Amino acid sequence: HPQKADYLLFQLNAIQKATIEDAADDGDGDRLSKLPNDLLLNILERVDTLDALRACFLSKQMLKLPTLLSQLFLSAVLRTNRAVAHVTDNILSTRSPEITISKLKIKFVLTQHESLTIGKSVARAIATQKFGAAEFEVTTDKAYKICSPADFLHFGKQFNDFVGACPDAFAGLTRLWLRNMRFGEFDIPNILSTCKLLESLRLSHCDSGIHSVLQVEHAQLAELEIDQGKFERVELICLPKLQRVRYNNWCSYEDPLYFGFAPQLSKLILTKTAVRSQKTLELSQLLANVSSISDLHLDFRSEKIWVLPECPKLLTPVLSKLQHVNLDHLPEGCDLAWTMFILEAAPSLKELCITLWDHWCIMTTDNEFRKKYGFCEKIDMKWKPYAPDFKHKNLAKLTIYGFQPDDNLLRYIRSVMEHAVNMAEISLHDRKVCVSCSDLD
Repeated sequence: HPQKADYLLFQLNAIQKATIEDAADDGDGDRLSKLPNDLLLNILERVDTLDALRACFLSKQMLKLPTLLSQLFLSAVLRTNRAVAHVTDNILSTRSPEITISKLKIKFVLTQHESLTIGKSVARAIATQKFGAAEFEVTTDKAYKICSPADFLHFGKQFNDFVGACPDAFAGLTRLWLRNMRFGEFDIPNILSTCKLLESLRLSHCDSGIHSVLQVEHAQLAELEIDQGKFERVELICLPKLQRVRYNNWCSYEDPLYFGFAPQLSKLILTKTAVRSQKTLELSQLLANVSSISDLHLDFRSEKIWVLPECPKLLTPVLSKLQHVNLDHLPEGCDLAWTMFILEAAPSLKELCITLWDHWCIMTTDNEFRKKYGFCEKIDMKWKPYAPDFKHKNLAKLTIYGFQPDDNLLRYIRSVMEHAVNMAEISLHDRKVCVSCSDLD
């Protein structure tokens, strides 16, 4: 919570300033020294560690607190990589090994010298101290939009070298987020085998080449997120602890995911800006090996609807445990009747949330560009109920954002109420607010 952290830091600095001024006025000394350490540590652990260090320099008592922090957050976004590397090395090398580091998160730019300093410092700390969770968020000195194919390959090789130089650091990581890297065919599996404790992996604009296939196997991984990238398919071969998958804007014209052994998978989030030529997903095929999904979030980015309504006979075996469905960024004005296929096939469904929104921030609005790359005009999804008189006994809440009192939506709400015999709440909202495009939704 950055805003809360900033407020706490402001309060802390205000206390320090008042302390110094009062000490000068009446000789009372440093009032901060009267505050208990556990209270000060609680405040310091809610802000960036570099900010906490800066605050500690103003009080003699607080000078020793940085070595007592159990949570460390270091980021090179607003500071230089060199400062983050130096502070990481300093704090981790001067800590008491008796104090557990419950959480360590370091965000840094991939560079040869500073990355090695950070990696070796973390490796030493993991070997000599008590650790809870450790997280690396690694970005590059070039933003995605200005990276050439050679840049992606260079960053991928640079990261491989980093892992090879600091395997003990990566062996202790629980979370890893990488940006803007292109790897060889076996590089990502090799990285995963090094990161034995990894619970969360996020890849943003990373892949193993255009139309490559990524195979994922890991004993501990519980969360996988992929943003963009050029994978033809991501195959989740054996992930016994996987609980959550998010895939944002795949480029494949076939099913983007293959689920092998993932018995604990409960949440699936799929986001896609689809064009005319891309495949409409059949959930019965995509989830053929997964029957444990309880939370499904589909984001259509205000464009083509890319899920095919299917009959309950095909879908119920894979959606039998589904309880929460979120259909996000559906085009405004589209007929929602097709969404009833989810009610027909998901007998355990409790909540359905729908957002209707032509969101200009995320849409392509240039007509020539839309025509050239096959963006669709608004077309209603065709659907007929397989059991017109079916009754749903568990759906208790329907939420619609972007509601307008037109015949289309009123007819849809009446239809849901007729089928959902135990409906307890219908929540209708106007458009949400987008600060970026000043669009009310």
